[in-house]
Amino acid sequence: MARILSKSISSQIIFITFFFFSSSSAGVNGASHNFRFSRILLPQEMGLKQEKITHFHFYFHEIVGGSNPTSEIVAGADPTDIMTTKFGTVRMMDIPLTETPDLTSKLVGRSQGIYASSSQSEASYLMALDFVFMEGKHNGSTLSILGRNPIFSGLREMSVVGGSGVFRFARGYAQAKTHSLDPKAGHAIVEYNVFVIHY
Repeated sequence: MARILSKSISSQIIFITFFFFSSSSAGVNGASHNFRFSRILLPQEMGLKQEKITHFHFYFHEIVGGSNPTSEIVAGADPTDIMTTKFGTVRMMDIPLTETPDLTSKLVGRSQGIYASSSQSEASYLMALDFVFMEGKHNGSTLSILGRNPIFSGLREMSVVGGSGVFRFARGYAQAKTHSLDPKAGHAIVEYNVFVIHY
C-alpha cells in the first residue's frame, strides 16, 4: 500500500514538473512568437521624423480611342450597353501624368489602376489607382487613391489611403477637375491637386 502511494506521489510530482516546464516553455515560445508577429515601435525606431505636407499638381490624360488608348474596358454587366451611365463597366488604366495640360510636356508619373461605373443615375466611378511618380526624389514612390469620382461635377475629391517609398504611412486627399474634354477624340484631360501628409 505504501509502495503504491509512493509511486502515485512520484507520478504526480513528475506530471506537475513536466506540466510546469511545458507551460513555461510554451509561454516563452508563445511570447517569442507574438513578438515576431506583432510589436509596438516608436516612429524614431524606423527613422521617421516630423510629418510634412506635400502638394502635387499635374495633369491626367485619358485616351479611350485611337491606336494607343490609355484605358481599356475589361468587364461589363449585361445591361451596361443600354444604360446611359454605362453602369457596371470596369476599365483598367495606365495613364500618363504630365506637368502641363500638353500631352507632350514633361512626364512626371503614371496613373495605374482600375475604375468602375458605380452609379445607375449619373456618370460616377469608383476609382482604385496608384500614382506612380517618375520625377526627382519621388521617383519610384507611389500614392494609393480610393474614392468616388462623379466625372461631370466641377471639383471631385478622393482619399489618399497610403503609399510606398517616400510616402509610407501617407494620408491625404486628391482633388480632380476636368480641364478639357474632346468626345470625338476620346481624350479627357483632368487637372489634379494632391495634398499628402507623410514623413
